[in-house]
Amino acid sequence: MWESEIVVIVAATFLLAGFVKGVIGLGLPTVSLGLLTAALGLKDAIALMLIPSFATNLWQALAGKETLSILKRIWTLLLAACVTIWIGSLFLARSDGILLSGLLGLSLCAYATFSLATPQIPPPGKREVWLSPAVGTANGVLTGLTGSFVVPGVPYLQALGMPRNDFVQAMGILFTVSTVALGVAMAGHNLLPKELSLLSAAALIPAFAGMAIGQWVRGKLSGSSFRRVFFGSVLVLGVYIMIRAIMRA
Repeated sequence: MWESEIVVIVAATFLLAGFVKGVIGLGLPTVSLGLLTAALGLKDAIALMLIPSFATNLWQALAGKETLSILKRIWTLLLAACVTIWIGSLFLARSDGILLSGLLGLSLCAYATFSLATPQIPPPGKREVWLSPAVGTANGVLTGLTGSFVVPGVPYLQALGMPRNDFVQAMGILFTVSTVALGVAMAGHNLLPKELSLLSAAALIPAFAGMAIGQWVRGKLSGSSFRRVFFGSVLVLGVYIMIRAIMRA
C-alpha cells in the first residue's frame, strides 16, 4: 500500500494540474511532471501522469469537429512521434534519472520562456512535408526521455496557422497519441509498476475535480493574467528541478 504522504502529494498535484488545464486548456502533464519529479523522481512521475493525462487529453481530442482533417494534415508528425517515443523511453530505462530530471527542467524552462515571449513563428509552407516528421521525431525522443509532450510539437502546431479550436484539438490529438505510445513504451521497458498504475488511475478523481473547478474559474478571471502567472511559475519550477538535479549529480 502507498504511504499516506505519497497519496496526499499525488492528490494535491493532480488537483492543481487539473485546475490549470481547466483554466487554460493545457498544462496537466507539465504541472504534474514538474511537481512529482521534484517529490518522487522522474520515472515514477511519468508513470503516475499517464492515465490522468490520457483521459483529459482524449476529451480534448474528441471535443472538436475537424478530427479527420487534422489527422490528414499531421499524421506524419504523429507517426514519427510514436516511433521515437520508444527510443526515448529506452534511454529513460537505461539512463540516470537525475540527468533526465535536469533535461525535464530545461524543457520546462524552454516551454515557459517560449510561451511568455509568444513569438510569431513563420508558417512552414512547402517545408511542412518534411518538417512535420522531423518535429515529430524530436518531440517523440523528448517525450520518451522526459514525459513532456510540448516541445517542439506545440510551437510547431501553432505555426501551422490553424483556427483556434482546431489548434486546441490538434494539441489534444498529439498529447493523446503520445500518451498511448509512451504508456506502451514504458510497459515494454518495465517502467510501469502495477502499484503506480493503480495510483495513476486513482488520480483521475482529483484531476477531473480540478478541471471542473478550473473551468468555473475560467469564466471569472482574465485568461492573459493567469497565463503569465502560470508560465512564470513553470519557469521557476523548471529552474528548481535543474538546480536540484545539478546538486544531486
